Amino acid sequence: MSEKIPTIEILGASVQCASCVNAPTSIDTYEWLEAAIGRKYPKHPFTITYIDIEAPIENERHAQWAEKINNDELFYPLVLIDDEVIGDGYIQLKPVFNALEKIGFTAE
Repeated sequence: MSEKIPTIEILGASVQCASCVNAPTSIDTYEWLEAAIGRKYPKHPFTITYIDIEAPIENERHAQWAEKINNDELFYPLVLIDDEVIGDGYIQLKPVFNALEKIGFTAE
């Protein structure tokens, strides 16, 4: 079992990314990842947070990531695990699972 509780953050907006046609919305991605990670790794705790880039952001680190999205350096939804970019735009499970397994998660 992993000792460290990873922090998973999904930054996104209520409107779908213009470059991500047919991809789920940011909030749908958040809900989907939360469920998928919980199912695959039920014995491993994690925190997952959704950050709306259209709302006022008080956390400076989140604001910096949101600025990169707004400057078209990254797409949304943006998935971070412990402040490392795992994916942006069209999110797939494999890179997320790989990142979690690197820090000690094991599938049940």
